[in-house]
Amino acid sequence: MVSAPAAENAIASAKKLTKLNVGLHLVLSNGKATSPTTEISTLVNANGQLNNNLVRSGIMMYFHSMTKKQLEKEIRAQFEAFKATGLKLDHVNAHNHMHLHPTIFNLIIKIRKEFQITAIRIPNEPSLDSIINGRKEKLIRELRYLFFKPFISRMKKLCKMHDIKYNDIIYGLNDSGHMNVNTLVRIIPHISEGITEIYSHPATERWDDIDPAASDYEFEAEYKALIHPRTKRTVDKFNIRLSGFNS
Repeated sequence: MVSAPAAENAIASAKKLTKLNVGLHLVLSNGKATSPTTEISTLVNANGQLNNNLVRSGIMMYFHSMTKKQLEKEIRAQFEAFKATGLKLDHVNAHNHMHLHPTIFNLIIKIRKEFQITAIRIPNEPSLDSIINGRKEKLIRELRYLFFKPFISRMKKLCKMHDIKYNDIIYGLNDSGHMNVNTLVRIIPHISEGITEIYSHPATERWDDIDPAASDYEFEAEYKALIHPRTKRTVDKFNIRLSGFNS
């Protein structure tokens, strides 16, 4: 997240970890923009903060021509900021999975060659009985999957058309903020051939001011899950090869 408060620290850390695959997490909602406020006035408030209302933002991005132009400017600005870090771009995704939006995804495709975009996250998460508690939760997850399926199919089609890599499956969407060790070790056995992305939000302490939507996130539990011996044993047991999108 190139405009986030700790971006410089993250960049410095990433440069020390030469084998780390780093992606650009586009922020087009619930965060601070990269472009000057005067240049993207339909996207931000006076403080340069992007709209928190995803539905309203989505409608504006689809129907409002000025918003579309300013959206492209902001997307380009974030790619330019990433490029300036000198880090190699492994993949692209977006905060709140906003790249599911046709306008945003089209703009990413439009600038793919200019910024050497080789891989994109597709938020395609199947429903797993092993991590579901009850019929109601199962129904909600399956309905969510069906709702996003047309968007996901379109994304895959465009990626194939433009020779862009993408993950076959993702885990972390339905359990966002709660990818603790118990959840993680129940997911790993279901990983099949292809690219599977598991994402989490690890931190070593509580950060209540990151995002109001993350007020109940188990940041520290997610961090501990990633380094837990049970996780490593499960990865080894099921012969999972750890990689990025391009390696």
